[in-house]
Amino acid sequence: MTWYATLGRNVLDWLIPPSCLSCGEEVAPDGGHVCAACFAGFRFIHVPFCDACALPITQDEMAERGALCADCERRPPLWRRGRAAFLYGGSARRLIMGLKYGDRTEHASALARFMAQAGDDLLDQEALLVPVPVHRWRLWNRGYNQAALMAKALSRQRGLACQPDLLRRRFRTASLAGLSRQGRQKQMAEAIMVRDRYRDGLRGRHVILVDDILTTGATAEACAKALLEHGCVSVDILVAARVTLS
Repeated sequence: MTWYATLGRNVLDWLIPPSCLSCGEEVAPDGGHVCAACFAGFRFIHVPFCDACALPITQDEMAERGALCADCERRPPLWRRGRAAFLYGGSARRLIMGLKYGDRTEHASALARFMAQAGDDLLDQEALLVPVPVHRWRLWNRGYNQAALMAKALSRQRGLACQPDLLRRRFRTASLAGLSRQGRQKQMAEAIMVRDRYRDGLRGRHVILVDDILTTGATAEACAKALLEHGCVSVDILVAARVTLS
């Protein structure tokens, strides 16, 4: 079966050459999901970065405060650790926007592979992957939750448990784009809850919250609060891209 599968894939690649997910240009078989030019357009997050929110920090900042940025030292988030594959922009933005608004659901698997590398130290075999939820109206309009697609892809790639519908949005919130940290927190207050049927199973669990973008962390805070209130021992976050607000 493996031989037939390989043959079938090779024939398909010959008939329909694979293309870059970011720009659409043809790429060599087994050459990855993106072409060399688009790969160069990713701004990968490398050490040193804040252990809590994945924001890049300098060596001097790390020497002064340890592994936290100034904001997380001043106001520690409810979650424990945060990891992100990229800074938001360039090729990363094209992949995420294609997934989020362009029905390019195939982007989820590619993004998940980069996220798995960035969050390797979080992805232990006891972890439970939980995506940030979208409101049911948005789910019906879009047809899918992009965070759930990425969480499922991570689950397949790493063999981890995933519960795509564990969290839900109690009410529809206005767009968070353009709002301050305080404005986002006000919008998200009490907006997230754990579904009743999953509450008893959360006690003592390590949950990894999965999303596409981390900006101020207001949504992640609301999710972490709901999870911790039902007995999770820890919550970490893993996202495709980190937004810098400066």
